[in-house]
Amino acid sequence: MNKLQNPYAKALDGLVIKDPVSAFFDFCREREKIRLVRESGAPYPWTDDPIFQQGRFLNIFREDDRGSKAILSFAKDLEKDLPMLINTLFFARWCNKSETLNLISSDMLLQPEKLIQTLQTFDSWCNINAYPVESIYWDGIQYSRLDAATMLFGNIKESLAKIIIESEGDVIKATNSINTLFKMQNDFPIFMAIIDLAWFRPDIIKPSSDVPTGIGAVAYLDRLQKHLGLENHQATCKKMIELQKEYWPDAKRIFEPIDIEYLSCECRKYYSYVNGTKLFEGKNLFQLSKIS
Repeated sequence: MNKLQNPYAKALDGLVIKDPVSAFFDFCREREKIRLVRESGAPYPWTDDPIFQQGRFLNIFREDDRGSKAILSFAKDLEKDLPMLINTLFFARWCNKSETLNLISSDMLLQPEKLIQTLQTFDSWCNINAYPVESIYWDGIQYSRLDAATMLFGNIKESLAKIIIESEGDVIKATNSINTLFKMQNDFPIFMAIIDLAWFRPDIIKPSSDVPTGIGAVAYLDRLQKHLGLENHQATCKKMIELQKEYWPDAKRIFEPIDIEYLSCECRKYYSYVNGTKLFEGKNLFQLSKIS
């Protein structure tokens, strides 16, 4: 997914994980237990695991995370207007900050100048180091992150809709087709906007579609692939979905490929702490005053 060097490629080097499949589902069960205990109102620390006590991790099911909740609310009731829905989801992923999405409405995308003025009154974008979003190209013209999100997407939403429809539900095909035009080195924001579309229009993007592998998930998916003796990450995701019935039959829902990819990134984070290649500092450190 990223043509640049992967900074997480060696995060698990030297670490022995005897059964990465069991370790994956152990991680899932414990992280989900933490969410449920926390939501019950029980006091911190919610777990005896020192890594979960100190590190920040996303929830097991994407829909439970505050960022996902903000996107689901921001794009609510747009299912019947596919171009506007796509415009909204691309803006949301270019912004990628739940606080911003909670402060504005999708209607503001129809008034780009007013939207820009509003966004300039507060820190409106996700941290650029944690979530870099490059300038993109369209018809030979370069657009900044702000201009693409606030103006360009509204002007090209019908074209984006046509490209996505022609991808016939395939996330990888849709991502690659759009990035052929956008020319991003890291196409992760495109991928996320497209997979988000599956929440609203599963007839346009299939929730069961194969997904590309983000740089954060590579190290752990490589472990799973080797352990299972499979040919690629997409086959590995499919096999892990099958194995969920054995390892976690009482999970609240069945995983999709995006879940396995996303959780492989979270497992890479967890085992990077075990391996000492990731430290409990800065944005990685869980703080009780913040929502994880």
